[in-house]
Formats: sequence, structure tokens, C-alpha cells
Amino acid sequence: MYQISNFMDNDDVKTLASAGPFSVIEYIRDLSVMPSSATVAYFSSQMNVRKRQVVCDLSKASVTIQAGAMQWMLGNVNATTGIKGVGDLFGKAVRGKVTGESAIKPEYTGDGLLVLEPTYKYLILMDATDWGGSVVLDDGLFLACDSRLKHKAVMRSNLSSAVAGGEGLFNLSLNGSGVFCIEADCPREELVEITLQNDVLKVDGNMAVAWSGSLEFTVERSGKSLIGSAASGEGLVNVYRGTGKVMMAPISKMPNV
Repeated sequence: MYQISNFMDNDDVKTLASAGPFSVIEYIRDLSVMPSSATVAYFSSQMNVRKRQVVCDLSKASVTIQAGAMQWMLGNVNATTGIKGVGDLFGKAVRGKVTGESAIKPEYTGDGLLVLEPTYKYLILMDATDWGGSVVLDDGLFLACDSRLKHKAVMRSNLSSAVAGGEGLFNLSLNGSGVFCIEADCPREELVEITLQNDVLKVDGNMAVAWSGSLEFTVERSGKSLIGSAASGEGLVNVYRGTGKVMMAPISKMPNV
């Protein structure tokens, strides 16, 4: 039986959240620095710019992760492609193409430990049950999930307006019961959660991180006419209709720097 020292028990590492097979850890300080980078490392830490990682305990559940996300694994761990035949491969390839996610998401089983690559983004754990068993994610946010969750590409209701708005036509949907992890630009504390009861939410920009699969998602003009949209100065907006909830960041998706 393996033993691990100076990892999660390191006094420079703290556990931010745990749910299902996942734990999110954070490095309080970046100690691997040189004099030339010490100032940046110090102020980054003060501003909550810190390395974070997901640790997966496979004895609790098998997990599916984004391709290339694995850093190291220990003990009885088996990696598979998660593909169950030619038809399944074709379906996943199509889904990956239209959602911007990797076509093949490896699945890890066993009772060992799986550790994902560190990131400076925020790692947020959520339970699909809290979303009525169906949640849709914005492009590129998926990192890992309980393998019991089924993946599906969902299409927007009006294709022409989505193209005009510069948004993708499809998004990744997770369905069933289990915990999943997203990689976001802002912390959970800043995410705004809006619950709709047969109502409408309109958002100027791609600020929605996740939304219930029960909601109808379209891209529309903010006004009833082109003149009305021009007068409002907004143009096209993302629209969520029905009953469900939307989790929204306070700003649009940050550009990569």
C-alpha cells in the first residue's frame, strides 16, 4: 500500500473543497522562485493568483477528465478511452468538434489516486443533482466529472443569431447524477446564481458559466427591431427562457494573456 508525504499534508497546501471523488487543493505561496521572480510571486499570492490542482480518489468513483489534464497517478489506476465502439467514437468526435472540447475524454478507474495538472484558474466543484440532473457548460470550462455523468452536445434554438453573435452553436451538457469540476476565470464567491421560474434572463456577453438543461438558450436582438437594438446600444444578447438556474460570472470571459 502506498504512502504520500509532503503533498496534501504540506503546510503550504490547503484543501479548498471536496465533493464526490474530487478534492481541490491550493498552494498558498509559490516557493519555487528566483530573486528575479520573487516580487511577482509575492503579489500574485496576495491577489489570490495561486496554483490549484484537482486530486481524484478513484476508490469513491471512476472519473472522466479533459484530455491532457492528467499529471500523475498512483496505485491501482486504469486508464481507458471511454469509447464503446465505432459508433460511440464517431459520436464523440462530432460532439468534440462542435463544442470545442476534446473528442476523447479519458476515463480512469480503480482505487488509486489521480492528480490533475496545476492551473492558476479557479477550480469549482458542482453536483449535477443541484441542476435537476442536467447542466450545460460554456465552451472550454469542463475539466473532470464522475464517469456516471453522460455527455451530450446541445444545440441552440436559433442558429442564425448564434452565428451573428459570434457564439458557438453547440455546448456540452452533463446529464445524470454525480459531481463535476469546471475551470473558471473567477472564483465561486463571485459567481452570481439566478433562479428562473418560467421567466427570461437576457445577458449582454458570454458571462454565463453554466445553466440548467431545462432552459431554452438562444441569441437574439436586444430590441424588437434592428432600430430598437441600435437605439439601446446593445445589439445581440444571450437569452435563457423557462424554469431552471443560470450561474453567471461578473465579467465576460477573460482573454488569454
